[in-house]
Amino acid sequence: MDWMKIVTALALVMFIVYLFPRARYMLKNSPKGSSSDWMSFIVPIVVIVLFIMLLVQLV
Repeated sequence: MDWMKIVTALALVMFIVYLFPRARYMLKNSPKGSSSDWMSFIVPIVVIVLFIMLLVQLV
């Protein structure tokens, strides 16, 4: 087994152990989105999907 693979695997495990409690804290204490927040996210996504569908139809 290569030493670089072992070091990479250890670093990955350390990152997960270090970040998991902080990510759980952020998810628990994050502000909740309102319906206007979600609409401001969904409308541009729908526009992009429709634009991509238009481009596919033009090919």
